[in-house]
Amino acid sequence: MSTSFSLRGHVVDLHNRDIQPSVVHVKDGRIVRIDDVDGRVPDRYILPGFVDAHVHVESSMLTPSEFARAVVTHGTVATVSDPHEIANVLGVSGVDYMLSDGADVPFTFAFGAPSCVPATPFETSGAELDAEAVARLLDRDDVPYLSEVMNYPGVIDRTPDLMSKIAAAKRHGKPVDGHAPGLRGDGVRAYAGAGVETDHECVSIDEAREKLAAGMKILIREGSAAKNFDALIPLMAEAPDRLMFCSDDKHPDAIVEGHIDDLVRRAIGLGYDRFDVLRAACIHPVEHYGLDVGLLREGDPGDLIVVRDLETFDVLETYVRGVRVASRGETRIPRKESPVVNRFAASPVEAEAFRVGLPNPDPDPFRLRVIQASDNQLVTGEGKVEAALRDGAVVADPSRDVLKIAVVNRYRDADPAVAFVRGFGLPEGAIASSVAHDSHNIVAVGASDEALARAVNAVIDAKGGVAAVGRGTTRLLPLPIAGLMSDRSYPEVPRRYTALSRFVQEDLGSPMDAPFMTLSFMALLVIPKLKLSDQGLFDGESFEFVGLRVEDLR
Repeated sequence: MSTSFSLRGHVVDLHNRDIQPSVVHVKDGRIVRIDDVDGRVPDRYILPGFVDAHVHVESSMLTPSEFARAVVTHGTVATVSDPHEIANVLGVSGVDYMLSDGADVPFTFAFGAPSCVPATPFETSGAELDAEAVARLLDRDDVPYLSEVMNYPGVIDRTPDLMSKIAAAKRHGKPVDGHAPGLRGDGVRAYAGAGVETDHECVSIDEAREKLAAGMKILIREGSAAKNFDALIPLMAEAPDRLMFCSDDKHPDAIVEGHIDDLVRRAIGLGYDRFDVLRAACIHPVEHYGLDVGLLREGDPGDLIVVRDLETFDVLETYVRGVRVASRGETRIPRKESPVVNRFAASPVEAEAFRVGLPNPDPDPFRLRVIQASDNQLVTGEGKVEAALRDGAVVADPSRDVLKIAVVNRYRDADPAVAFVRGFGLPEGAIASSVAHDSHNIVAVGASDEALARAVNAVIDAKGGVAAVGRGTTRLLPLPIAGLMSDRSYPEVPRRYTALSRFVQEDLGSPMDAPFMTLSFMALLVIPKLKLSDQGLFDGESFEFVGLRVEDLR
């Protein structure tokens, strides 16, 4: 059935850097004509929709169809999405799941071919995508790019498997995404020289400048845990044509509050050129990844937004392919039921499994290596504290914020890996999650072995979820889809997640803004410095396992 409509307002032309009172005519999903007018138009602005240049939809704990229902209210019409979270659990079938679910709603999902499944050989994942599997994905028209190449040491060393994946993308003329936290100097030049084109992991402007000098484009990231906007936004005055905005990982409570619109609002509020900012938010991702997304030109798909003004960017309406998908903060995309898929084989564990015994009774204190977690950052440090000993074992010491951290293999029964962490500040209780980048085993932090066992078992019983125990209660948000996503609607999931986070903060006493998001990255070995996999404590700078005792290496 033929559909047509017209929108009157101030049209923001990002290509010609101009704003004119105009009428936009849309027919059958495409912009057929844009007419400038001399008379008055409504006091509103029409511009291309926002694009998130790098996001893991799974981190929202929403299925793609529910994610779309949420973000269109903020003017987002497309995402460049790396499905490596679900790929680490289910392999290619997980990528197919995301493609299928996302195709059922009016929204543009550009799902890439995951390059690092698993991210490293030092952890246990549910699947492996070798160079042949990645090449087959890149052969497909619905997979437009190679997702972030996280094993940057392997790229620098020109590891054959990784280079084959990059070569497969290049054969098809498809972009190659990067992930190289802290990489500088000769390393970043070698990384970019291998064909890697972007990076979203910069935490300092000097690091970003080096990567720009090496020929890379920089994605300014503001997620739930990694918040780099403030450090990197000065680049908007230095290299505006080589910037994009992304969220990377955004938990459900943050999705309700804002998306790329928030970054646009903040950047313009700081005085940066509005056209530079909007081009980074709208045009650059579309052009870099070759997305079939409209940019408010005649003949383009009808992907556009109507905002109240160019300061607050209050989104009045969002259109995708000429369909009005959001109006005044309310989604108009109908909810669909998503099937449940999973891989979860762990059995319940006892508190004794988390005991860290000493090889011999050792009354002498020794230095303990601990992960130093920081709120709102993925990068961790390495701390050294005097070990707390009791009954022949090393124990948590909440009074010094030295808690136990454990990773439990969810794909088969195995002994947990146990280490120690600071920064979560729990005086009691424990938190656990099956969202544990990137292999998505169960990660938990707790003040006692008993609390750890209760939190981990709550996740195991649900075959996926986020849990908190303490004050005589257990709270749980089930995540039955791959142990990563809920099968519930987006208004319900953020509400339940927010309540769970508040319980951890207000009842259990954690000072963290995003305790579960921070927890989810404690097993991500490719982000320095110190992390924990199901196989042991790992130094992400030297890329090797280390012992709990400072003088012990293995």
